[in-house]
Amino acid sequence: MATVFFSYSHADEDLRNELEKNLAMLKREGVIQAWHDRKILAGDEFDSAIDNNLIAADVVLLLISPDFLASRYCYDIEVRRAMERHDRGECRVIPVILRPCDWKTSAFAKLLVIPTDGKPVTRWPDRDEAFLDVVQHIRAAIPKAPPSPAPTLAPALRPEPAIGPRSSNLRLRKQFTDADRDRFLDEAFDFIARFFENSLAELQQRNAGIEGRFKPIDSRSFGAVIYRNGKAISRCGIRRGGTVGLDNRISFSFDDSAPANSFNESMTLGVGEQSLFLKPMGMAMMSGTPAGSHLSAEGAAEYYWSLLIGPLQR
Repeated sequence: MATVFFSYSHADEDLRNELEKNLAMLKREGVIQAWHDRKILAGDEFDSAIDNNLIAADVVLLLISPDFLASRYCYDIEVRRAMERHDRGECRVIPVILRPCDWKTSAFAKLLVIPTDGKPVTRWPDRDEAFLDVVQHIRAAIPKAPPSPAPTLAPALRPEPAIGPRSSNLRLRKQFTDADRDRFLDEAFDFIARFFENSLAELQQRNAGIEGRFKPIDSRSFGAVIYRNGKAISRCGIRRGGTVGLDNRISFSFDDSAPANSFNESMTLGVGEQSLFLKPMGMAMMSGTPAGSHLSAEGAAEYYWSLLIGPLQR
């Protein structure tokens, strides 16, 4: 069984929890056991516990984000020690790009990063697909990881649980408040609005005869129109909320006035174990995005953009 060490910033704890959840089958199959600093017991020495487990790990996952790169402990200590062991063939270091950041000149840039093509987990339209891609890469790498060398520290220095054996399955479902949910929907809508405004401008710049018009309506809705040689080819309106009882959604209509009482597609707020997401109803049958997908703000924006630009691509 390979020991997997998570090197991460506490700012990314939710994403680490999601990744650990997706590694469940590898744990059940006895392929891996996972360790991170949340498993340190009261009374243990923090630095020595981390150092000892890093030294003993077969695989080190570097969970990369701006906060990780900015952390002196993560980058200057954990990355350095992990790369030294990797270069000696004592472990396998796998960088996992969680969020967009300037990692390409880092100490681990020579390694193949995951997910595929180094696309950050948070930039995937469907977060579940991003973590599946990560897990598949980890699964493929585990058999190639060399066995751990004999510990260089005396056994007495290795941290031992003071209360005996215990489960590593201590993750709890995150509780989201009404404020968390409202904030997520507001931020997702604002992202979609910026995405459409920038995409319309770029579409117009790249294609002769095409004009894109972004039409702000109010703080909770906007319209978009694409013209070809002055003729309107495609229109849409996007609204955050709507009539009473429909406030937990972002809706799409082929009407650039973004009516509050009707829509052609809608995404409702979804609540996962560790994160919030947007879930399409699947009313736009030709979109290729199945109902119930777990979409990030970027995934939602790409989905609605595909509905607007579709008539120009047929």
